[in-house]
Amino acid sequence: MSDLLTIDPAALAGRAGAATMRAAVVTGPGTIRIDTVARPEPGPGQVRIRLEGCGVCASNLTPWAGPEWQEFPTQPGSLGHEGWGVVDAVGDGVASVALGDRVATLSHASYAEYDIADESAVVLLPSALDGMDFPGEPLGCAFNIFRRSDIRAGQTVAIIGIGFLGAILASLVSDTGARVIAISRRQSSLDMARDQGAAETIVMDDHHAIIDQVGALTGGRFCDRVIECVGKSWPLDLAGELTAERGRLIIAGYHQDGPRQVNMWLWNWRGIDVINAHERNPGIYARGVRDAVEAVVSGRLDPQSLYSHRYPLDRLDEALDATRDKPDRFIKAIVTL
Repeated sequence: MSDLLTIDPAALAGRAGAATMRAAVVTGPGTIRIDTVARPEPGPGQVRIRLEGCGVCASNLTPWAGPEWQEFPTQPGSLGHEGWGVVDAVGDGVASVALGDRVATLSHASYAEYDIADESAVVLLPSALDGMDFPGEPLGCAFNIFRRSDIRAGQTVAIIGIGFLGAILASLVSDTGARVIAISRRQSSLDMARDQGAAETIVMDDHHAIIDQVGALTGGRFCDRVIECVGKSWPLDLAGELTAERGRLIIAGYHQDGPRQVNMWLWNWRGIDVINAHERNPGIYARGVRDAVEAVVSGRLDPQSLYSHRYPLDRLDEALDATRDKPDRFIKAIVTL
C-alpha cells in the first residue's frame, strides 16, 4: 500500500471556492441579480448555516415594490428571513448546536447560500424532519399568534385572510374543538381552509354581506375570536365588526402601508380585547419555532402541502411576483438553495 495521499482535484477545487457564495441582491423595484460575494464567518456566539431553502414572506412585497424609503441595491441575501439548513461553522462559545446539525434559523439574509445567526436564533430540527422543508419563522409566528389568541373548545373563531398563515391557524384552531369561519377572496383558499378544518367559508367580496352572513351563522352574537391575517385597512375594519361583545380581535396581518383609522366607538361599545400578535422578543420567536417543530414531529400539523410553489435562487424575482400576484392555488413560495 502506498504512503502517498491521493487528492481529488474536484474536491480541492470545491474547497478553494468555498470562501465565496451566491446571494440575491435586489437592484431596484422588481429586479434582482445574483452576486458572488464573500462567505460570512461566524463571530463569538454565532453559527453559520449552509442553507437548504428559504420561504418567501409577504412582508417582502413592500420593499420589492420600491417605496421611497427603500435603498437599492440591497445587502446580499437580505429580505430572506425564513431559512433552514445545516450548521457548517460555529463561533467561539457556541455550545447548544454543533457542526452538521440541521436547524431552522431566525436570521435575515437567507436569500443566499449561507447565512449567520446567533446561537439563540437557531432551532434544532430532529431527524424525523429530515428531507422536509421547514421555514421555521412563519411557522413559529403562527404558533405565537395561536397562543395569544387564547382559543378554547366551543368558541367561534373567524379567520380573515387564508394564505399560509391563515391556513396554519385554521388547522390549529379547529384542532382545539373551536368552530372556524374562514373568510378569503379566492375560492381555492376557502377550499384549502376546509381541508384544514374550517367549518364555514365566506368569500371576502362584500363588507356588509359578510357581516350579515356571520351574524346569521352565530345567531347575531358574532365571534368569540377574530384573527385578521391580511394586513390591510378594510379587513381590519371587518374584523372589528365580526368580534362579539367581550370577544378578542387578534391582529396578525402585517400592516406596512401607513396608519390605520379604526371604529373605536364600536371597539369601546363591545368591550373587545385587541391583541397585536407581532412579537419582538427573540426568545418568544424561538419558542414559537420549537412549538412548530414539536407539532410537525407529533403529526398534529402537516404543513408540507402548503408549500405550493418552488423556485431556485436565480428565480427569486418570480417567487416574489407570485407571492404578490397569487396565481391559481398559490399558498407559499419556497426558494431552494
